[in-house]
Amino acid sequence: MNSDIKIRKIKNQDLNFVYKAICELENEALDLKIFEEIFNENISNPKNLYLIAENENEGLGFISFHTQNLLHHCGLVGEIQEFFIHQKHRGQGVGRLLINEILNFADKNNLKSIEVTTNKKRLENVAVYENLGFTLSHNKFTIYK
Repeated sequence: MNSDIKIRKIKNQDLNFVYKAICELENEALDLKIFEEIFNENISNPKNLYLIAENENEGLGFISFHTQNLLHHCGLVGEIQEFFIHQKHRGQGVGRLLINEILNFADKNNLKSIEVTTNKKRLENVAVYENLGFTLSHNKFTIYK
């Protein structure tokens, strides 16, 4: 793993990097104006943690993490909302660095659990998340409107 990789909190000026990553992840050109509003709201919310991995030349990937108090856990739970590593940087430990920061945050804030959901069409992600220590424990049901 390259030691020149830095992890830091995402800032407003990281919008274009995150926008391009999410559009690639979703295979869709999202509305930039709406995206920017949500991005700014989310990165300014103290219950959320948005992190970018970068080297001196470029962004390598990012992760977004939201927390909330849930009755059925009787405490704070975190959920990874988006997790993206550029194709050319996958398999190099970048994702693990980002996950480790989330785990540290969870420990410091006494989170009961960390959850992540992946689309069923992204079959390779199941092995990635299991390799990072997650257990496939729930089914998620969705209604789109």
